[in-house]
Amino acid sequence: MVFANYIAMCLIFGTTFLAIKVGIDAGAPPFFSAGIRFFLAGLILFAVMAWKKQAPLSILLRKEMVFTGICLTFGVFATLYWAEQHLSSGIAAVLSATAPLMVMLLQTGLSRQKLSASSWAGCLIGFGGVILLLLPGLTFSFSMLWVAGCIAVLFGQVFYSAGAVYSRRVSQQFKDVSPITLNAAQMMYGGILLLIASAFTEQVHMEFLLSPQAVLSLLYLIFVGSMMGHTIFYWLVAKTNPVFPSTWLYISPLIALALGVALYQEPLYLSSLTGGIAIIAGIVMINWKTLQQLVAKKAPIRHAESPTK
Repeated sequence: MVFANYIAMCLIFGTTFLAIKVGIDAGAPPFFSAGIRFFLAGLILFAVMAWKKQAPLSILLRKEMVFTGICLTFGVFATLYWAEQHLSSGIAAVLSATAPLMVMLLQTGLSRQKLSASSWAGCLIGFGGVILLLLPGLTFSFSMLWVAGCIAVLFGQVFYSAGAVYSRRVSQQFKDVSPITLNAAQMMYGGILLLIASAFTEQVHMEFLLSPQAVLSLLYLIFVGSMMGHTIFYWLVAKTNPVFPSTWLYISPLIALALGVALYQEPLYLSSLTGGIAIIAGIVMINWKTLQQLVAKKAPIRHAESPTK
C-alpha cells in the first residue's frame, strides 16, 4: 500500500501541471480558476476534518493561516497559473522543482550555517540547469513573455521557500491540529486572495465553464490534485516518515515533462531536457545527507518540503 500510494502521489503531482495548462488553454482565467480550485478544495477538506472533529473553527481566525496561505498558495500559484499561459507545462514543472534549492538558501541565510561541499555543488548544478532551461526562449525563438513566465515561476518558489520555513514554526505552534486541517485552512485563504486578485485584474466570463476541457481540468485539480494528492502525502508521512513522501519532488517534474510532450505535443529541446535533469540532480545533491538518513530509517526534515501542486 505504501508503494502503491507513493506511485499514485507522484503521478498526481506530475499531472497537475498539464491539467493547469489544459484549463488555461481552454479559456479559464488564471487567477479565477486557481482561486476556485484552492478555495473549494480547502473548504471541502476542512469540512471533512471538522466532521471528524479534527478541525477547530478557531484555527480559521489565526493570522498564521493567512500568512501561510499568502506564501504557499497565493504567491506560488498566482505566478504559476499566469506563467502557464506562456510556458509549456513540463518547463513550468521543472522550474517549480527549484523549490528545495530556494528553501535551502533561505534557511542558510537565516541560520548563517555553512553549506557542505555537496550542497554548494548541488546549487551550482541546479542553477546551471535553470540556465539551460531558459536557452530555448532566448535563442531558438526569443520571446519576452516566455522568459517572463520562467522568471514568474522562479519568483513563486521564493514565496514557497518563505512559506515552507514559516509553516514549520506554525506546525510546531499547533501540534494538536492535524496537518491536513492546517493545509486546508491555508488553501482557503490562498484561494480567497487569488479570487480577489482575479476580481481586480480579470474579466471573468463564465462561458469558459461550457468548455469540457476547462471543467474537467478544474474538477481534476480540485478533487485529485489538491485533495487526493495531499491526503496521500500526509497518509504516507504517518505510515513512513516526513522525508520519504517529499521525494516526489525528484520524480514528478520529469513525469510532467514527459506527459506534456507525449499527450499535449509540447516542444522539448535537448537543452531543456538536459536542464531539467541537471535541476533534479542538483536537488538530489542538496538533499543527499537527508536521503542517506532515509535509507538508514532516520527521518529528520532538512530541505524536502510538503506538497503544494
